[in-house]
Amino acid sequence: MRYAEWEAIFRLNWAQLWPRLGEASALRERHFGARVSLCVIINAKSGLCSEDCAFCSQAAASRAGAPRYPLLGRDELVAAAQQAAAAGAARFSLVTSGRGIISPQEQKAILKAVAAIRRATPIQVCASLGIVGQEFLSDLKAAGVYRYHHNLETAPSFFPRICSTHTFAERVATIEAAKEAGLTVCAGGILGLGESVAQRWELAQSLKELEVEAIPLNFLHPLPGTGLEARPLLSPLEALKIIVAFRLFFPDRSLIICGGRQVTLRSLAPLVFAAGADALMTGDYLTTKGRLPEDDRQVLKDLDLKLAGKE
Repeated sequence: MRYAEWEAIFRLNWAQLWPRLGEASALRERHFGARVSLCVIINAKSGLCSEDCAFCSQAAASRAGAPRYPLLGRDELVAAAQQAAAAGAARFSLVTSGRGIISPQEQKAILKAVAAIRRATPIQVCASLGIVGQEFLSDLKAAGVYRYHHNLETAPSFFPRICSTHTFAERVATIEAAKEAGLTVCAGGILGLGESVAQRWELAQSLKELEVEAIPLNFLHPLPGTGLEARPLLSPLEALKIIVAFRLFFPDRSLIICGGRQVTLRSLAPLVFAAGADALMTGDYLTTKGRLPEDDRQVLKDLDLKLAGKE
């Protein structure tokens, strides 16, 4: 795909978009069939973050009132993983606030929790622990982590407007270290931060260069008290165009529709599959409520799509 084709997608009206939806849906069918996988995350450590990401309710300067608590205990994390597996999720991710888990005590606790989850359930375990070193990433792999999640968030040219406490290059380096450690990588971004269509293309190019296996697409849910509280929601149609554009650019990569999908897509939410999505984050997000897994499973049933088993 060339940039001219990418840019043209965002100028289509509703009627003109239908043929591109057909192309995107055909690509999803070709590479993923009628299977859709579900992901569940847990906010394993919340708040008290040193970083200033403008979209985040857990950022240092946020007034959003996000919960604050230390790393959850092993039993609680195992129970959450078992619940996710029972709900039909293929993947369960441990997510922590902060720049990165660097405390030896916390690293040891996470490794033990991963091992315990692997013993208790067949669910694939993922981790989103911020900017960390390759040694710990290798330890995560050895403990049984399947995939490391680390979003680029936005285009390199737009990143300084979103965060000043760490750099885009540091995020890239973490992804490269995860791949070097033998982990598959889930990396995408948040759309609707104020970026241009060209900067969405720039983000896609960065993800292509990194050869990530899965791409989570989030849509900004501007929460009061965050740096982007005044940003408007993307329109449902714009969100669908984003999914189409990413599917056409990444024909065989998993596209996971994540945070902000309810408030952004509203009544058009089931069309994410026509737009090319093959996976959903279900259940609650980090600091906001999500959809119940049973509701997402019913949508799949209504569309004659199948819940993917454990990969």
